[in-house]
Parts: sequence; structure tokens; C-alpha cells
Amino acid sequence: MSIGPESRLRELGIALPAPPVPGGNYVPAKTVGHMVYLSGVVSADASGLVTGAVGLDRTIEEGYAAARLCALTQLAVLEKHLGSLDSVKSIVTVNGYVNSIAGFADSPKVINGASDLFVEVFGDSGRHVRAAIGVSALPRNALVELQITAEI
Repeated sequence: MSIGPESRLRELGIALPAPPVPGGNYVPAKTVGHMVYLSGVVSADASGLVTGAVGLDRTIEEGYAAARLCALTQLAVLEKHLGSLDSVKSIVTVNGYVNSIAGFADSPKVINGASDLFVEVFGDSGRHVRAAIGVSALPRNALVELQITAEI
């Protein structure tokens, strides 16, 4: 029998950050039927916002780490919304936005930071469909923004 995501996080030694407070007139998560839609979150760690643009002042590896941070934040939002990550049946969609220079073609390598984390935590249920898009700007100059949908 496989272990649930809450146990898996403990096994991996991962503590979730505090979920962010919405910065506007929206909710962090909304359940419709068996689906939970999450608003986008930007890359942040204990020191604050992770900013910059891949190809300018940030590397693909730094972007990967920022995408992983976004995924952890999304898990914190899900946990707060549902009461437990063990309620999550699967991660369905991931939409990743990478603040990058014009012509940057490796956004998928950056968003792998989030995708890899979801598979680490949920196993095959963490596999999802996704978009990995390079953009010229993100809110507050964040390095990565991530939006997901989960099935419960």
C-alpha cells in the first residue's frame, strides 16, 4: 500500500510554507465538484520573493528551484483549503510561467522543478498535463508563477 502525501512530505523532510494571502479580489482555491482550482502563486522562500529573469540574471537551475518553491506553496494552499493533502486524488494541470528574456526556449526545464516535486510527493498521481510558458514580466518581478488544478 502506498503512503499518502502527508506522510510522504514527512518522509522527504519537507515542511510546507505558510500559504500566501491573496493580493487582490480573488480566492486562493475554489472547489467545483471533484476539482480544486488554485490561483497562481509566485516564487518565494523564507527570505521573501524570488525575483529576476532566466537568461538575464537567473539560471535555469535557479528557475527550477523557484518552480519547486511555487509547487510547495501550492501544496500549502491545498492543505489549508482541504484540511489535508491526503484528500488529493491527483494533480491534473500545471500552468507554469517563467520570467525570462525574449527567445528563451527552455521554460519546460524550469517548470520541471514543480512537476518533479508533484511526482515525488504524489507518485503517479502527481503526473499532470501542463504548459510551460516564458513571459516578459510577472507580478512583483517574480521569477516563476504557478497555477494548478487538483482532483479530490
